[in-house]
Amino acid sequence: MLLYYSSDGIYYLTTANGVMYQTFCDMTTAGGGWTLVASVHENNINGKCTVGDRWSSEQGSDPRRPDGEGTWVNTATFGNAEGATSDDYKHITLQNPGYYDITGDDVAVWHVPNDVQLQNWANSAILRYHTETEFLDQNGGNLYQLFKKFPVRFGAGECKDDSGPSIPVVYDTGDKDSTTNLYGAAEKGQFEPGFVTFRVFNEKKAVMALCSGIKPTGCNTEHYCIGEVGHPDQCGDFADLHGVPEGSSSKDITQAAVLIFYR
Repeated sequence: MLLYYSSDGIYYLTTANGVMYQTFCDMTTAGGGWTLVASVHENNINGKCTVGDRWSSEQGSDPRRPDGEGTWVNTATFGNAEGATSDDYKHITLQNPGYYDITGDDVAVWHVPNDVQLQNWANSAILRYHTETEFLDQNGGNLYQLFKKFPVRFGAGECKDDSGPSIPVVYDTGDKDSTTNLYGAAEKGQFEPGFVTFRVFNEKKAVMALCSGIKPTGCNTEHYCIGEVGHPDQCGDFADLHGVPEGSSSKDITQAAVLIFYR
């Protein structure tokens, strides 16, 4: 349950089981009502499944652990809302179960530079966009249920053939051109901007949970999607997002946390 007021900030919410917790709510974008449920923050862009890669694997890529940490479909919690641009977030001190408890119709995604304070998130974001298709309602009401339907599991599918939903977005900050320009020359021809895409595979059957702002058209998805479980030299929350030497992604995109909201 969300208490509707007019300003962005920290709000108290109540779960279906009566547990009260707090998180950040965006009450202004596209009519407001957006609840922050998660953030993906890369603590070491050069690390490969190192400690801190909570959304992929902190223990390295291992074929005996094809789901990595399993964070996209478990009830583990971590971090806090105010620190969502400095660390991963799926928890707060009052037991925030929002990621898997809240049901909604759509998502919003913000790319906010690392370590920006909460009151400056909206103005500092390099990209902000949201969906308007009510696709969550068709996939269980939240990402916890969506990823049960489309498992983030190494080797469970093929590039292009087994992707999850790809949803067009409405931009609140940025546009298709600015999205494309965040990535290197080698990657720009491998995706279409203006979408958010869930559960994609690369040519090595490694799986990425989220392609934020884009729909892949190629198979090197480790260079422009996040939350990867799979091949040892590509795994990690931001996997190979820094790209190849001749076409590295911008510091803007690699040094920004990805904030995920439901409405």
